[in-house]
Amino acid sequence: MASSTIFKLFAVISLLNVCIASRATPKSLVEDVQTQLLKYHKGALLQGRISVNLIWYGKFTPSQRAIVADFITSLSPSSPSQSQPSVAAWWKTTEKYYHLASATKPSLFLYLNKQILDDSYSIGKSLSQNQLVDLASKGEQMNAINVVLTASDVAVDGFCQNRCGTHGSKSVAVKGKNKKFAYIWVGNSATQCAGYCAWPFHQPIYGPQTSPLIAPNNDVGVDGMVINLAALLAGTATNPFGNGFYQGTADAPLEAATACPGVYAKGAYPGYAGDLLVEKTSGASYNAHGANGRKYVLPAIYDPSTSKCSTLV
Repeated sequence: MASSTIFKLFAVISLLNVCIASRATPKSLVEDVQTQLLKYHKGALLQGRISVNLIWYGKFTPSQRAIVADFITSLSPSSPSQSQPSVAAWWKTTEKYYHLASATKPSLFLYLNKQILDDSYSIGKSLSQNQLVDLASKGEQMNAINVVLTASDVAVDGFCQNRCGTHGSKSVAVKGKNKKFAYIWVGNSATQCAGYCAWPFHQPIYGPQTSPLIAPNNDVGVDGMVINLAALLAGTATNPFGNGFYQGTADAPLEAATACPGVYAKGAYPGYAGDLLVEKTSGASYNAHGANGRKYVLPAIYDPSTSKCSTLV
């Protein structure tokens, strides 16, 4: 079952600063699993080496593709040297969910694999959910997360109305066996609803009208896509098949990053992303260093060991 990530400013109900401040060990995490905000529904999580395949649908420049590709590369601790706070350090919070799900030492290693370009709009500029899944099927069929990224002139069902992206899974027959791969879709909202899906880099459509921040890679649409992609990756890792960690209903779950809407740094409140770092020369805001000298703004992840939204800064 797919789940959506929505970044409405007025939806920032709270920062979820629940009590329990002590850091738990993996053993105590397992013992406390039933007390967590996000309940574990006993389903399988992604394990081992998982390829991330990017399917670019529509017109993207090489520099735009590089922003996203470098982000995926940055998730690995073995990626090119990153200053702190790093993308890899942000991603490490998801490991705590794996300790909750298993008494053994689980592992997940994401790596950038194929990039597939469809810049001819092969199935048009208005896509349904089923068409997104068909596009995702162009990636690997096993041990994969296939990410469909639609250009700013592509309309997708529900895009800008109630979602900025979504994730789910698809069953496929591989060598006579039923397998599943995970998929993600994220749209470029630069010309359709930047104030909805690319905040805080654009004036918000709803809520307190704070000034937009300067995007770290100078691309409001694609820097916004990275925020949404990051949240969806966290949801995919911790709830890949609709029966992992979530709260609420399976078709509209609260997940690892969507449990912390609008929170990017300490001090965040509705309409304010938090006390982000600022690059001196450009004035751009960021909270994470990535590969190849990149900087990104990444969403908070709900930390099950502290019952709080965890931010890098």
